[in-house]
Amino acid sequence: MSMLAGATLLVSTFVAAAPAQSADAPPEFSTTDWHDPVTAAPPVTKPAGTSCQVTLAEARFRDFTPYTGSYTPPDGCGDRWSKVVLRMDGKVKGRQYDRLGYLHVGGVEVFRTSTPQPSPDGIEWSVEKDVTRYSDTFRDAQDVEMLIGNVVDDTYTGIIDVKVTLTFYAAEKSARPAATPDQVLTLAADSTLTTPRNSERIVAEVYATGSGGGCEEYWYLTVPDSAPYSCRADDGPYREVQVKVDGQLAGIAAPFPTVWTGGWSNPFLWYVVPGPRAFDIKPIEYDLTPFGGILNDGRPHRVEVSVVGVPEGQAGWSAPVNILVWQDAKSAHVGGKLTVHRAGELTNSSTYTPGSELRVDTEGGHRLTVAGYVDTSHGRVTTTVSRSLANSSVHRWTQGEAVDGLDARWTDDESVTVDGRGPARTTRAQRTYTMDGTTTLGAGDRLRTVLTLVDGASVITSQGGRRLAWSRLDDTYAGDATYTINVPRDQRHAVGTSSERYRLYGSGGCYDRALTTVQGVLTEDRERC
Repeated sequence: MSMLAGATLLVSTFVAAAPAQSADAPPEFSTTDWHDPVTAAPPVTKPAGTSCQVTLAEARFRDFTPYTGSYTPPDGCGDRWSKVVLRMDGKVKGRQYDRLGYLHVGGVEVFRTSTPQPSPDGIEWSVEKDVTRYSDTFRDAQDVEMLIGNVVDDTYTGIIDVKVTLTFYAAEKSARPAATPDQVLTLAADSTLTTPRNSERIVAEVYATGSGGGCEEYWYLTVPDSAPYSCRADDGPYREVQVKVDGQLAGIAAPFPTVWTGGWSNPFLWYVVPGPRAFDIKPIEYDLTPFGGILNDGRPHRVEVSVVGVPEGQAGWSAPVNILVWQDAKSAHVGGKLTVHRAGELTNSSTYTPGSELRVDTEGGHRLTVAGYVDTSHGRVTTTVSRSLANSSVHRWTQGEAVDGLDARWTDDESVTVDGRGPARTTRAQRTYTMDGTTTLGAGDRLRTVLTLVDGASVITSQGGRRLAWSRLDDTYAGDATYTINVPRDQRHAVGTSSERYRLYGSGGCYDRALTTVQGVLTEDRERC
């Protein structure tokens, strides 16, 4: 990471632990063990009734060789399910970096994750994810591929041991199966897509992650070439994930500023409570239905994903794509037309100000509106998608980067209106991500990081002027940790606190859980709803 030139750098939903009683914290982190990772995010809800479990993968990752296996659909639960839940159980001990991983079933990416950093005595963790949307993939036998790229040698000894299962919950006779896509597609090797000719709704999901240990892992800290900093990008830190169809801009989105468990030069921030989304990486979704009239002609169309702001020729971003398709069973061909395409000018300005404290101020943003109709067996349906992005940040640091801080905010506002039979229905999502942190290297090589991250969203669905559903999310992480760098583990004398409060409430109910850790001990686990 570029936060500190002299430091040694470490590169769904978590299963909720049982509520903990307040515990006495030691004066500093243990050098051999600490609490297993835990998060305040809610567990996946599971329906009652018949269930069947299938093991997808069991592997011990010590290098960059993928696990390969096969999947067979379960017996005894039918082929129409009310829910499908993926669970990954992991364990690792020794010394190891944080690592990124993926899981593919039939070529479809169903899970993307990263790992915690272990204690010498070892840690265990579990992640659950609702993967019901991939039901079409799970109905047939498939090849399975999983990889958590790792390096094991005399220094980095941690072998990552994982088991992944799928649990299928049969749809009871009195209940309908979950409404899932009819097909889940992937792009061909040449980045082309051929949709069924009767597709009436098309959604792309992109698991975009900046990673790989280089500067794009910390893209939000990069500065223009004119500024003296260890991570530079031609146009500064503004990033935007774009999707194009046959070269035409079809979707824009702000990437989430994920921080992995070695992030900000300070693994003691993350040993117990990871940053938001770190272990269950959410895909970005793009509604491509306005392009249905183009895509449904039976021919392959080029679908490309790119990340604005990445220096030309520089690696560091992964962006696998799934295409979710809903079909019109009563039509052989659903025709249509793209009727509106308005792309605003992309703004991106980073201003460098020299001085005893160096500073880069960044302002960026973009707007896109697309609309189109498809002629289905139940009439003409028009879909209008509008998206507006904005990013502002202030990056301050001193010569040598002994003090390095960022205060940044990203907003991603999206509106999708579907107008067909009956009143039009509109879903508005306002996503807000913030990052406010500083790393300081002080006397005695004591490195301190203070950091707050917020993952926020507000979603409202309305029809005919009446609100049908709403939700509001506020997932806030805060940490403050200090340790001595460039010394053996038993001489780091690390201290640190971290907390997470996950609040989700709306028409579907209320969830509110808070965690607090001190020196690697979980001292508070409180639920308020």
